[in-house]
Amino acid sequence: MKIGVVRFPGTNNEHETIRALASFDGVTPVLIDVWNHELVNQVDGLYLPGGFSYGDFLRAGAIAATTETMQLIKEKAKEGTPILSICNGFQVTTESSLLEGVLLPNNTTRFVCKFIHLRIETNDSYLSGLEGQVLKLPIAHFEGNLWHPSSNELEKYAVARYSDEKGDVLPQSNPNGSLGNIAGISNETGVIVGMMPHPERAVFPYQGSTDGRLIINSFLEAVKC
Repeated sequence: MKIGVVRFPGTNNEHETIRALASFDGVTPVLIDVWNHELVNQVDGLYLPGGFSYGDFLRAGAIAATTETMQLIKEKAKEGTPILSICNGFQVTTESSLLEGVLLPNNTTRFVCKFIHLRIETNDSYLSGLEGQVLKLPIAHFEGNLWHPSSNELEKYAVARYSDEKGDVLPQSNPNGSLGNIAGISNETGVIVGMMPHPERAVFPYQGSTDGRLIINSFLEAVKC
């Protein structure tokens, strides 16, 4: 099973992601640089990792969204290829209109880097098997404030919410002002998931949590199907 790890100029989580994916049996990570976009058609699933693509000029993810690589990824998405987009990858997928909403600067106007808890919601994505579970994952972002002009529209696609360690969704558990405490969403078919927390940084015990394995394993199970 080949999983493409997409790297734009400024991406900085690709090696963490590759190490995380390689720890799962039967998975071969394939690094896809923006100038090697033809590799997009040679993989079974796609992982868009975090970083600062193109220096986050204009808006985070805005320039990456215009690349030929993303045009090919859009075609793969239409074919039903599972995609997991994390942090800057999430920003790229919203800017590409693969996912609803937009990621605005945090309401604190500060970069936030810490462990948080999130609760997996009832949803129709490949994370549905984790419904109700509370996971401990790290975040590291300046623009993670998910917004949409219609809160009801966004609610339809929520897959995870920022919560406390018990799973209670509280205002004080929201690290960035995201609408409805939403930490991640899917597209209409559930084949694309985007979230701000980093599962690839919570795979090995020395990282402080292994809850990220649950997210990545759910993604890989969808790729197998």
